[in-house]
Amino acid sequence: MHIRVYKPTVMYFGLTNSLVTFQIIMNDLFQDMINQKNMAIFIDNIIVVTDTKEQHDKLVEEVLKRLKENNLFVKLEKCWWKVKKIEFLGVVIGP
Repeated sequence: MHIRVYKPTVMYFGLTNSLVTFQIIMNDLFQDMINQKNMAIFIDNIIVVTDTKEQHDKLVEEVLKRLKENNLFVKLEKCWWKVKKIEFLGVVIGP
């Protein structure tokens, strides 16, 4: 008899403290970038802020690399790329 173990592919948001746990994971994963004030994270919302296009491309590539290395994923239809103005957590951020 072969026993199969169910492995969830998404976090259960009904569990106690799961949002806090996920926020801690994201903060640990991107601590250096957050400290340099190049990004902000709130749960599963990530914003990358840079002065130049080249710096932005490099940082976004690093973010995606770290997410992949930690089995975290983004939905492309929920992503905005290379915009100068965006609403983030109800606040419009731009020049």
